[in-house]
Amino acid sequence: MSQTDFDILVIGGGPGGYVAALRAAQLKLSVGVVEATHLGGICLNWGCIPTKALLRASEINHLLHDLDTYGFKAEQVSFDFKKIIARSRAVSKQLSSGVSHLLKKAKVPVFEGFGKLDGVGPNGRRKVLVTKDGAAPVTLTAKHVILATGARARALPGLEADGKLVWSYREALVPEELPKRLLVIGSGAIGTEFASFYRNMGSAVTLVEVAPRILPVEDEEISAIAHKEFEKQGIRVLTGAKVGALRKGADSVTVPVETNGKTEEITVDKVISAVGIVGNVENIGLEGTKIKVDRTHVVTDAQCRTGEPGVYAIGDLAGAPWLAHKASHEAVMCVEAIAGKDVHPIDVTKIPGCTYCRPQIASVGYTEARAKEAGYTLRVGKFPLMANGKALAMGEPAGLVKTVFDAKTGELLGAHMIGAEVTEMVQGYVIARTGELTEAELAETIFPHPTISESMHEAVLAAYGGALHF
Repeated sequence: MSQTDFDILVIGGGPGGYVAALRAAQLKLSVGVVEATHLGGICLNWGCIPTKALLRASEINHLLHDLDTYGFKAEQVSFDFKKIIARSRAVSKQLSSGVSHLLKKAKVPVFEGFGKLDGVGPNGRRKVLVTKDGAAPVTLTAKHVILATGARARALPGLEADGKLVWSYREALVPEELPKRLLVIGSGAIGTEFASFYRNMGSAVTLVEVAPRILPVEDEEISAIAHKEFEKQGIRVLTGAKVGALRKGADSVTVPVETNGKTEEITVDKVISAVGIVGNVENIGLEGTKIKVDRTHVVTDAQCRTGEPGVYAIGDLAGAPWLAHKASHEAVMCVEAIAGKDVHPIDVTKIPGCTYCRPQIASVGYTEARAKEAGYTLRVGKFPLMANGKALAMGEPAGLVKTVFDAKTGELLGAHMIGAEVTEMVQGYVIARTGELTEAELAETIFPHPTISESMHEAVLAAYGGALHF
């Protein structure tokens, strides 16, 4: 007879849910996972991983069409778009299978179906009802329940995905063919990554943002460089823009876009709506509990506890920042707190953010503007990648590394980067933030040559008037 009672039951098998289960198993707690669709969640199946596979293909396509820069010639360059899409799906499938293997190895049972809080049993244990089409409902019980149901694309009125002319990220990941003309609404990480992918594959792309600048959560200088580089690539960027009612035809859609008081009608083959996400708070049994929901996200304390005893929430369900690595870290912290271990609450200013457009963008901590608003006296350092030997050798001179320090204490308050492979480098600054390093330790750190990471060192030196190569 299969187990139905646990120390911890996790609803959702994404990067928060499955990591919580694995950590619980390591701590010798009995744990089960309820998952409705695919292990790995949105990140692995419909987000982080497949988009990176697509972006890798588009980077290769870009290089193949820029061969002359490196001294090469080719008679003809072509691609099989269906194979590119199929490869991205295969990568996701492989990793989803890997998560399944890890859970089996840890002896964590996975219950297929939708999990829903169903009150408290006579023994004081939480009840979770699991339903699946065509199968009898199953009731599971646990001392603790972790909600990790994630989030989904926000659908604004009139911009709902229809699977044909208007896409969410799901449809944009599995197109039947490459659209010749594309409009992307929203310039956050999702919007800019899709704009980069489709432009690098050959689509004519227009990127629309309601805010005064693209990538509005990033440092202003980084946003400005991204805007400039996108336009160099042929992406049309419209900021401070309002989108009107769509007019759909048989094979195209016309979108009225208002900027600077003037309205322009833009006709494209497809529209991608990338205007944020909403938490999956529906149909998980929150009614009748003390759990509070704020703007579609479950309210928690610093240890992921909700207002309902024995119920926790992690990941996208629990609000911003909506990042897989934040969900996984919360998962470990939450489980360890349940196990009675001392844990450190997450400091969101120490969580890195990465956007994999071309050029890449990575950041951690305060922007210059936010640091000033917080009352800090600042020392700011900047180093352009055009002065970095490795970046020039790679043919990737576009970019900047920027550091923001507290002038009084030398604390690294924030770091912001745009350029080739910066998503692989930002962790150095994250470690510095976590370890509370000052400019003194960073300045004395020896960086290898030739690497793009040398720019990180130079940006530290620049904040104190000591940059050597610019």
